[in-house]
Amino acid sequence: MSVFSRSNLFRAGPGPLAAVALILVLHSGAIPPFQAYSVGLAGVYTILVLSVNLLAGWAGIWSIAHPAFFALGAYFAAYGSSHGWSLEVVVLGAAGCAAAFGAFLGGAGARFSMLYLALLTLAFTMVSLEVMGQWTGVTGGDQGIPMEKLHSALGLGTLASAGTQAQYIAVGAAGVALAVGALARPSALRMRLVAAKSHPLAARSVGIAPEAQSALAFAVSAVFAALAGVLLALVVGFVSPDPFSLALAISLIAACVLGGAGTLLGAVVGGAYLTWAPTAAESVGVPQPILQGVVLIAALLFLPGGVVPFLGRALRRLSARTTAQPPTPVEATEAAPPVPAPAPTAPELLRVDDVGVSFGGVKALEGASMTVRAGETVAIIGPNGAGKTTLLNVLSGLVGGGRVTGDAQYAGKPLLKSRSTARRGLGIGRTFQHAETFPELTVAENILCTHRRVTAQHRAKAAELLQSVGLAPFADRRPAELPFGLHKRLDLARALAEEPELLVLDEPFGGLDAAERTLLARQIVRQQQRGTAVVIIDHVLDDLFAVAHRVVAFDFGRPVGEGLPGTILDDPRVRSSYLGEGGDRVELPRRDGLTRTAVHLTAIDHSYGGVTALRGIDLAVARGAVLGVVGANGAGKSTLGQILHGTLAPTEGRRTVDGELRSALVPEGRALFKTLSLRENLEVAAYAAGIKGADLRTRLEQTGEWLPPRLRERMGMPAAGLSGGEQQILAIARALMARPDLLIVDEPALGLSPAMVTEVYARLGRLAREGMTVVLLEQSLTRAVSACHEVVVLHDGRVAAQGEPADPEFLAQAEQAYFDGEEDAPMAAAQG
Repeated sequence: MSVFSRSNLFRAGPGPLAAVALILVLHSGAIPPFQAYSVGLAGVYTILVLSVNLLAGWAGIWSIAHPAFFALGAYFAAYGSSHGWSLEVVVLGAAGCAAAFGAFLGGAGARFSMLYLALLTLAFTMVSLEVMGQWTGVTGGDQGIPMEKLHSALGLGTLASAGTQAQYIAVGAAGVALAVGALARPSALRMRLVAAKSHPLAARSVGIAPEAQSALAFAVSAVFAALAGVLLALVVGFVSPDPFSLALAISLIAACVLGGAGTLLGAVVGGAYLTWAPTAAESVGVPQPILQGVVLIAALLFLPGGVVPFLGRALRRLSARTTAQPPTPVEATEAAPPVPAPAPTAPELLRVDDVGVSFGGVKALEGASMTVRAGETVAIIGPNGAGKTTLLNVLSGLVGGGRVTGDAQYAGKPLLKSRSTARRGLGIGRTFQHAETFPELTVAENILCTHRRVTAQHRAKAAELLQSVGLAPFADRRPAELPFGLHKRLDLARALAEEPELLVLDEPFGGLDAAERTLLARQIVRQQQRGTAVVIIDHVLDDLFAVAHRVVAFDFGRPVGEGLPGTILDDPRVRSSYLGEGGDRVELPRRDGLTRTAVHLTAIDHSYGGVTALRGIDLAVARGAVLGVVGANGAGKSTLGQILHGTLAPTEGRRTVDGELRSALVPEGRALFKTLSLRENLEVAAYAAGIKGADLRTRLEQTGEWLPPRLRERMGMPAAGLSGGEQQILAIARALMARPDLLIVDEPALGLSPAMVTEVYARLGRLAREGMTVVLLEQSLTRAVSACHEVVVLHDGRVAAQGEPADPEFLAQAEQAYFDGEEDAPMAAAQG
């Protein structure tokens, strides 16, 4: 289906037809001359609002530069008419100058946030309007210049200004502009603009450069604004600085908000608002700025999406076109076929040699080397923080501000020097851990936006691809309407859209149920059969190994082992990277067996949208005990910690507390206020707990005694100046300000040196000896065994093993449960 297909032309027809009808009404004399002038002016403002409206709605750019483009077109027309320029020269000259300035602003502004882009466009308008005001030889300064006739060099006749002819042309041009917008809506241009706006990183992975899209969008928008300026000069017959003030920029944004950003009819509403707002203000006897302010406030409060989207939703509800039933996922009915072996003569597709990535002084990847042959699937494994995703980002060019060293060859050509947006064209497809789709595009458009120009053949191939992954019934849905499993399937389909030779998958099995994982495995096998090379990382090792030919293990950014899926976990270095190495035994308080329960969880299930994080958890935390909750990344530890803390209500099940219990949570990553001092971080926690005055000073002194001397002496310095281990100690101290009975610490050793890990665990042991109940959420089984009374192993959201480290058989059972999730192991301890 091309842009000029019958259905698209039918959608584009109402604008020109309405313009023709309005011109006939004007020509009949049914509208008084003064009102006819206002109708012509409304046509001009409709085009101007449309230029800002679609730029904001499709590209996400709110511009304050458009009064300058509007003025550029008007002065270009007036000056050209008095110097014998033809109509074609005026139109092409105004459009060309506006496009050049617009492309500059869009390209330069793409590097900034919305605030700084707004300031950039504000500065451009202020400078441009000042230049126009001072350039009296061209613009006439404050006196303005008249608009004379424009003659066509192509023999199209003469356009007179300030008359009915100009009004007809303005109305007709508005209808044409709306038709152009309607034709652009199903085009690749809009899809790529929206994709770049909604998710720049994912857009780069499919070959869309956000900077180029911003420059293109701004250039096209500026052209429309300049053409509206030419029409303004024709309708009014005189050009002066008055209509082009900064107040117009504010009014334009208000008109877009009122009508509805990104909607064609919203531009019509906004154009009418700009035209008749002065008359309305005069009729009610209030200044125009006050009326505009009241209207804008009312729109923001009661119609946040604008008038047109509000009416559209109301009409859809009345016509019952929406459906309340969610899409039903396709279920797997048979197991995935066997993994085909790559051909013995398959060529080497990818070679990575000694690649490293550093962010400042932090090395996220070091000495990474691997090869991948055509048709081969290489799995990358390792604990959280091992450098797996960083390696995938190197392959897809999405490292960001990191410094990349080493060499990588793809199909015999250098890979690292190519832009991220070019790697899609090289044949590299990429998925993301959290299925980073484009929420404002439909399922089909998420696939089609990978093309610069959408043809009927592209649409047919997209429909075929959606059918192959079970998404054909949902082609016209938005991603937000899909459950998590279908959302991830869409991410995979987008990666497969142009039949890549290398498929890079980031945790594709994460959050899927058994049937969905089988469907995904089947899709990967189909790609293997076609000769596609696959590099895949995941923490669901059983599903990962089922589709892999070879496994490379990473830890602390370095490769630590390589082998076959069935033997890689026998490597002591690989096993140690997951389970941890033995550390100093933490001295724990003795348990008398009669301790009370602090928190009890019964039949806990929890889901985030369509993602099931916890399943059937029964767990009792004894007062005064140190409980370790262990599992790989994605096992459900953090979710369990939040439910134990009470800040997250479970989807199913019950959390009960024995008596009064004050709990505190130290989140993963510590979440300190880096710009605040150590003392201020502690004070913020105290204020949140309602501790003030003398109690606050006493609590600061008590907590300060728990801190090591090197931190007590630096209480006035910003938290950002601390090392990682010192920040972890400060985060725990901040939690202690609330005098908790239960302390939950998420990943206390993440990113710390061995010496700091020992210190952090020693201080947690000291809290336990003082009577505090502690829950440690850990990836390292060995560390948890050395520091806890009891250990729970989570696998895929379930309790796979539970027991006491003192039991000689428990460690072997826990190791098996960590990797395999065996729930029927013989040593499962009674919970509670």
